[in-house]
Amino acid sequence: MDRTTAHRNWGLHVAVGVTIALVAVIAALDWSPWSTRWPAFTALGVLAIAYVGYGWRGYETPRAAAGFVPLLVAVALVLPAVVPSTAFIQCVLFPVAWCQVERVRAAVAVSVLIGVASGVGLQIASGPSGLVGTLLVESISVAGACALGLWITRIAGLSDERRQLIDELRATQDSLAEANRAAGVTSERERLAREIHDTVAQNLAGIVMLTERARGDLAADRVDRLDERLTVLEESARAALEESRTLVAAGAAGVAGDGLGAALHRLGERFTRETGVPVTVDAADCALDRDAQVVLLRTAQEALANVRAHAHAASARVALHVAADRVGLRITDDGAGFDASRPTAGHGLRGLCERLALAGGTCTITSAVGRGTVVEVTLPTAGEPRSRAVHQPVSEVTR
Repeated sequence: MDRTTAHRNWGLHVAVGVTIALVAVIAALDWSPWSTRWPAFTALGVLAIAYVGYGWRGYETPRAAAGFVPLLVAVALVLPAVVPSTAFIQCVLFPVAWCQVERVRAAVAVSVLIGVASGVGLQIASGPSGLVGTLLVESISVAGACALGLWITRIAGLSDERRQLIDELRATQDSLAEANRAAGVTSERERLAREIHDTVAQNLAGIVMLTERARGDLAADRVDRLDERLTVLEESARAALEESRTLVAAGAAGVAGDGLGAALHRLGERFTRETGVPVTVDAADCALDRDAQVVLLRTAQEALANVRAHAHAASARVALHVAADRVGLRITDDGAGFDASRPTAGHGLRGLCERLALAGGTCTITSAVGRGTVVEVTLPTAGEPRSRAVHQPVSEVTR
């Protein structure tokens, strides 16, 4: 039995005190073969003083238990020898012994010693005539005490195991919560990286390009173009500022209340003004959830950013197609294209494909040197659960 639990069980302390008091009353009033009963009262007094002084510490301290348990055996011998009816004190001696002895085998041995001592005491009081009754009573007492002690010990062991499992479970839950928190932080950082790359970084790249063109116009004394350049610069800077504020507010930037079609038209118009490359936008208003709109808008932004940075195209086209269960976006240009067999080191296409994969969509990029580039993506609409979307290869680049 767990000694700390027994020590905190004040019911056992009360039981010891009540039993000692009741045995004292019986010793004073009941029949005794002895002419004087001072040995019984002495044993009870020593037991009470020892229990109050240090015996209760035996529930926690093995040293105190080693000094108190032998006293239990002595009391079990003296009291029945003086007043036979006080032998029932065993009902409290057995539990105290089991609570203070740590090992099960030692507790069983102490129980046997208490039973033998009590039987010897009874024999001293009653003589040989009561031998059979004494053996029967003490055998039953020892067997019952051992059975009860083993049962309680088993319960205590299961309680300790359960407490240990609970502690391990709590530690595992804390570890899992920390892992989930770290995964959430990483996922959020990746999301912010994609958002910043697809919004603020592209706006800043446009601002840099417009600044370079304005500087070239100024150097060539083409002052008449500066006003238009500065106007577009201001619009791009304001757009970058708005995107930054939206990201700080943890919102989905770029899609206003008028929907995806209007946002794509604004994107094409601004791209044309910034680069001089005409962009044709074919995108009607459609009912899509906000997440899908953001993914498609970011795809268009990334594709046009690649056109601006690498394609050297004369024109580009953005087309939005909505079907019953899927929505598609196609961005084409007539630029220089690229060699699809060579891996790219940039973050843009990789981030685009990752964003689409998270949304359950697909991305196909077709390009060849001198033949332009086609970026085509599809997403499931709200009518088709994202979990049921067919996950084709995230990026299929063909010549």
